[in-house]
Amino acid sequence: MNSTLSLPLARLLSHTADAVQAVRAGRSLNTALARCPADARPGVQALSFQVLRRLGSAQAARALLAPKLPPPAVDALLLSAIALLWPDPNAPYAEHTLADQAVSAAQARNKPSSGFVNAVLRRFLRERDTIVAAAQRDPVVATNHPAWWVARLQRDWPDQWQAVVQADNEHPPMTLRVNARRMSAADYVARLADAGIEAQVVGPQAVVLATPLPVTRLPGFEQGDVSVQDAAAQLAAPLLLEGGLAPGARVLDACAAPGGKTAHLLELADLDVLALDSDAARLQRVNDTLQRLSLQARTVAADAGNPSAWWDGEPFDAILLDAPCSASGIVRRHPDVRWLRRESDIAALALTQARLLDALWPLLKPGGRLLYCTCSVFKAEGQAQIDAFLQRQSDASVPDHPPSPGHLLALPDNGAMAQSSGRVAAIGASPDGFFYALIQRR
Repeated sequence: MNSTLSLPLARLLSHTADAVQAVRAGRSLNTALARCPADARPGVQALSFQVLRRLGSAQAARALLAPKLPPPAVDALLLSAIALLWPDPNAPYAEHTLADQAVSAAQARNKPSSGFVNAVLRRFLRERDTIVAAAQRDPVVATNHPAWWVARLQRDWPDQWQAVVQADNEHPPMTLRVNARRMSAADYVARLADAGIEAQVVGPQAVVLATPLPVTRLPGFEQGDVSVQDAAAQLAAPLLLEGGLAPGARVLDACAAPGGKTAHLLELADLDVLALDSDAARLQRVNDTLQRLSLQARTVAADAGNPSAWWDGEPFDAILLDAPCSASGIVRRHPDVRWLRRESDIAALALTQARLLDALWPLLKPGGRLLYCTCSVFKAEGQAQIDAFLQRQSDASVPDHPPSPGHLLALPDNGAMAQSSGRVAAIGASPDGFFYALIQRR
């Protein structure tokens, strides 16, 4: 058994079913996990991630096994158990143990349903090969993504969409950003080796761990020597700085929470940074991050799209707009996103992104640069958004240097990351999906 799942399995399955039920009702997995008892949370998170990566498969199999929809609490437990019983050479539990413990969880959650849960799971184990083969004829099952999501990927990335959905269902690497004010990435890898932790340098400040670890086990984390940040997200600060920023330059981080990019900018340069976020609770995470890293920025809870409420009238030398988006590029880290998003959300998010771009552009000095980014692989939130913006703003252009990476897919052969570090593909540490466009004001 996986050592991280050391509590009674029936209890973990019951909490996992609660989390899955919450996601299916439209709530985020983070919110659901926050309500989970602290001692069970790590194990429940691991199981919930696995279930949500196979939810499409589990739903199709359950429909074949029990065409009449069970009550939500029972259905969530069934779906969790079926997903965890799906053929997997690295399954965390023996199949009969898992089935028995799912029945025990059913007795605790809804005792009259325990016989039904037992019958469905035993039948699934007896007929698993046939049921799996039948279920996989459905494209939602084959990809474990909603049909509209797959169709959009097929339009946007006809040659890569299958690799993208496969990557979405894999475990992401744990990537660290070494504080450039403290040490080099190579020095920190040596420090990790002294602590018995295997890691490799994959970028100027990026280090990938061979095995994910709790941050409490990272040497110097509490002292601000290192932070957790994906390699693709670590491109933002260098891109904005490479555009040419003098010490003390005024920089706006327009949608700053949780603060990783704000902190990275301040680790690399002495800047006058204003960090905005419309969510005061999330803005506190920015403050916490800056405090841990011994960095300073002004933080304001405000809507970046309404400058009249917060702007002092002094133009900015540079603006970072990490705009709200579908999070389709980080779905492997947030497997609930694919089931929470609706197709109509993409158009609504694109309107929000356009509103923010248009509202912030007049705040930039002539000659200044705005870096637009999203953690999305959908072109409506990336290149199409910027193409439309350039049509609206006659004084905007995309400079040749530094080159804008454009769309990055969560694949080992990610072009921009390969340019910055040829070792990324070699160790299989593919970055998250992102879009970057650096725009200059004439």
